[in-house]
Amino acid sequence: MTEETTETILHVEEREGVAVIQMDDGKANALGPAMIHALMDALDTAEAEGQPVVLTGREGRFSAGFDLKVMGSGPEPAKNLVRLGAELFLKVYLHPRPVVIAASGHAMAGGAVLLLCADERFGAEGAFKIGLNEVAIGLPVPWFVTELAEARLERRARIASTLFARIHDPEAAMDAGFLDRLVAPEALLDSAIETAALLAKLPAKSFASTKRSQRQPLVDRVSEGLEADLERVVADLT
Repeated sequence: MTEETTETILHVEEREGVAVIQMDDGKANALGPAMIHALMDALDTAEAEGQPVVLTGREGRFSAGFDLKVMGSGPEPAKNLVRLGAELFLKVYLHPRPVVIAASGHAMAGGAVLLLCADERFGAEGAFKIGLNEVAIGLPVPWFVTELAEARLERRARIASTLFARIHDPEAAMDAGFLDRLVAPEALLDSAIETAALLAKLPAKSFASTKRSQRQPLVDRVSEGLEADLERVVADLT
């Protein structure tokens, strides 16, 4: 089997000064090593060029989260993938330019974690599932996910969304704190791009400095405890 290339799983274009990053592996947009590295490279390029970001998927599918084939292939591959995923999530969380997500469909597990990391989150109206389903499929929730949930979800939704693995439709996901706005699917991307361009008009230095001051403490806590947490996650998988 040939390895997927960046061009087949990730598409990047500039629209109205916004870096539009679209995941599309033709399947579930799983976060495997190739997808994660491609996303981080695209985010680095947007940062270097001073561009705001819109992150989206293909119609009906945002992301199903970590690649379960990798997660089930052994302790070391699983640990390395979760570590890499944490790096991606924190990169989105601390990105100095505005990051807007246009959730184009289902956003499960790591896909829902990405929603917790962005600055503004649009969701497509429709019969889509959004949530942290790890516990329900026999995977422990990493501590860094719990920290992000504590930071971004409504208090009453935190336990149900993490420990109970509650899955939401888009309206309930907005009520819980995974999404900020719901729009018709055909207006989703344009709405997200418009908002990213508007946010990019804020003074860049003050925006980046304020975001870092708000979010760096969480990143520091997560980074300090990451290796111990990875050991716990892997031990619970065996």
